[in-house]
Amino acid sequence: MGRVTSVNISERKGEQKHPVPEICLKLRHGIVGDAHAGDWHRQISLLAEESVDTMRSRSPLPLNAGVFAENINTRGLDLKALPVGSRLRIGETEVEITQIGKECHQDCAIKRAVGRCVMPTEGIFAVVVREGTVRPGDEIEILEARV
Repeated sequence: MGRVTSVNISERKGEQKHPVPEICLKLRHGIVGDAHAGDWHRQISLLAEESVDTMRSRSPLPLNAGVFAENINTRGLDLKALPVGSRLRIGETEVEITQIGKECHQDCAIKRAVGRCVMPTEGIFAVVVREGTVRPGDEIEILEARV
């Protein structure tokens, strides 16, 4: 079982996200107040702190929560190993994984400074299956890992 370490939003696309006390997940929408919300397959992004930790030792920049534009930081789960279609319970909510990694449209400041960015290969994306609120400290449970 894993835990949420941070929840993050941005008001505009193309910006780093910033931590907030909680996020509200809404069906067919994603995170209320987040620039990437909408009825599409990448409503929410998740990134494991373990992935960020691999970058921290190499980065001259501080790698705070949201720096990779992720909505939810986690600890204790190998997110990138979960197949598309897997379902996670996050606090009182439930999400379904729709994509692993993403194509970077332009080199971000992290990649320019460090030579590598983890979001394209280790970030995951999901849609909301059950609405509710997510806060740092909430437990994350794998409900169904599709193969």
